[in-house]
Amino acid sequence: MISEKMKELLKNNSVIREMFEEGKRLEKIYGKDNVFDFSLGNPSVPAPKEVNEAIIKIVKEEDSNFIHGYMSNSGYEDVREKIANSINEKFSTNFSFKNIIMTVGAASGLNIVLKSILNPKDEVIVFAPYFSEYNNYIQNYDGIVKPIEPNLKDFMPNLEEFEKSINEKTKAVLINTPNNPTGVVYSEEIIIKLTDIMKKKEKELNKQIYLISDEPYRELVYDNITTVPYITKYYDNAIIVYSYSKSLSLPGERIGYVVIPNELENSDEMIDAVTIANRIIGSVNAPSLIQRVIPYCLNSKVDIESYNKNRNLLYKILIENKFECIKPQGAFYIFVKSPIPDEKEFCRTAKKYNLLFVPATSFGCPGYVRIAYCVSYEMIKRSEESFSKLAKEYNM
Repeated sequence: MISEKMKELLKNNSVIREMFEEGKRLEKIYGKDNVFDFSLGNPSVPAPKEVNEAIIKIVKEEDSNFIHGYMSNSGYEDVREKIANSINEKFSTNFSFKNIIMTVGAASGLNIVLKSILNPKDEVIVFAPYFSEYNNYIQNYDGIVKPIEPNLKDFMPNLEEFEKSINEKTKAVLINTPNNPTGVVYSEEIIIKLTDIMKKKEKELNKQIYLISDEPYRELVYDNITTVPYITKYYDNAIIVYSYSKSLSLPGERIGYVVIPNELENSDEMIDAVTIANRIIGSVNAPSLIQRVIPYCLNSKVDIESYNKNRNLLYKILIENKFECIKPQGAFYIFVKSPIPDEKEFCRTAKKYNLLFVPATSFGCPGYVRIAYCVSYEMIKRSEESFSKLAKEYNM
């Protein structure tokens, strides 16, 4: 008999994955070209050529036992040092290898951080809409998810409610910018206001409150946005969780890192805790070969213009069909208001036209759907007629 906690997780299985499997079922019936699956954030742009070139070079030139063997739970020291230097160069920070812990993607990074800081009933504040898996990650360690009601005007953090929500049980605040599912990018002004509130509350409550920044989409920004604010420059008790899944189109390789700055209170203890948590949750260490690849690709980029082209076309189709949404400035999602209050019913209607979206109740924001545009440009063009038919269902 499985555990009670696992029974609950089975009931709440990821709706994103369910829609993805539904897409595969529909493809068998109608053919791949006639199904328009906008459910999964799976990069459609190939990894940069430097990735494959580095793999071949490493396998040919480095000792096999070294490439495929154990290393420190925090990862290869030389890899971490090169990543630290790259971050320093980009953001004028002052990290060394000891501030970097290599992880099995951002999901593992978030889990080892949360395992290291949470006691039962500790609260973690998240801003709705938020990535649905945050619920599971926090509850894994008996923490409590405290969502902040969404700002439906522009989907920036609702800072007024945020300030009221911080209390003696608050252990951490988890942010995600560029955001999944809305695609909004938090401005420097927003980050300064948010961190000012946290500094004030730390003093009032005489306690440490962590700011965890989940950053898999950091490089995916448009409309002349040149950089996303680097959180450690605004708040001392900040932790960065990063993944190369989107920036290098490597979701299946599961490679990322955690940054713990020296300015964080008791940083050495936190670094040790997160390193040990890497082992305890079963990852042991990040995948060895792809760790060695990363230093060759620190200045490589995927073709952002392809995503931008998709974004512009899909937004145009949605607006011309009278759907309500804001144009995202980052990531590869558009967050669309359902024409009826029950967005799950709206998703069922969309399936009549082989359109697959993710209902946003799972993101803590009912009444909306997430549409992922990390698909082929041709698929978006083919889907235009289906969007038109869907709009007519609701007399739009």
